[in-house]
Amino acid sequence: MKSPSLRNAYGEALVALGRKDDRVMALEADLGKSTQSVMFQTEFPDRYFQMGIAEQDMMSTAAGMALAGMIPFVHTFAIFATGRAYDQLRNSVCVPNLPVRICGSSAGLSDFGDGKTHQSVEDVALMRAIPNLTVICPADAIETTKMMEHMLDWPGPVYIRINRNDLPFVTPENEPYAIGKVSLLRQGRDVAIFAAGVMVSKALEAATTLEADGISARVINVSTIKPLDRDAVIRYAAGVNAIVTAEEHTLIGGLGSAVVEALRGVAHAPVEFVGVTDRFGTSAERYDILMERYGLTAEAIAAAAKTILRKNDK
Repeated sequence: MKSPSLRNAYGEALVALGRKDDRVMALEADLGKSTQSVMFQTEFPDRYFQMGIAEQDMMSTAAGMALAGMIPFVHTFAIFATGRAYDQLRNSVCVPNLPVRICGSSAGLSDFGDGKTHQSVEDVALMRAIPNLTVICPADAIETTKMMEHMLDWPGPVYIRINRNDLPFVTPENEPYAIGKVSLLRQGRDVAIFAAGVMVSKALEAATTLEADGISARVINVSTIKPLDRDAVIRYAAGVNAIVTAEEHTLIGGLGSAVVEALRGVAHAPVEFVGVTDRFGTSAERYDILMERYGLTAEAIAAAAKTILRKNDK
């Protein structure tokens, strides 16, 4: 059985890419055992570059490698990849549209023990705003592997958001995958739930809960947040009485914003967001404690759907 660890799946997939193409390079900011880029170091020590705690230099070096014809993968925690190295990512990687792959590991609240300085609840908003940059957020280890398999030939830079913890398997293993695809995981008539990352499994749980109350919910995995498949979002949002978005990210500028932007100009049901309100993270003994504290639960998704439906009935 495959490991439910997205980090392990990422590291193994990176090694597989290294075997397939000798242009693949890995750069690490002193977190190799956490990001699992250490797997690549073991297999290809001459193509692995330990940059130390110098994320800005790492991003600029990756840009230089890309200009020289290589395909560099850079690794650090999501908060540092998107915040500390933002200027270099924007100007050295995204302006020239270079094929640099940025692994933002321990994304969202998943680094539960290290608190707000290490938790990235605003990274998607930052990355969505940069032209040329693709933003992807796998729901499980299976989807992580599939994403990595499509990295070699994808044009321009990519930011992949990796959760630190084990997540349930929700991706159909034999279903064809493509970056940019929006996947329908469950059919439903009354509610459409658009989710990303860890919240996909929560959305499926919510759909089961809603079904027990006679409410039929479809669940859509939006693992490519940018570029967003607008046509698919419009199609899956059609015909329902309520729309809910669910993300492990601030409510400002993330998946919810992207879905509503996609629905602009077309008639659609009322929308409710489930995500982190305008605040930073905090430390906790366990990941599930934080998820409960910030309202990132199946119960919160189901409640959001019911709130809309009740308003519709008045």
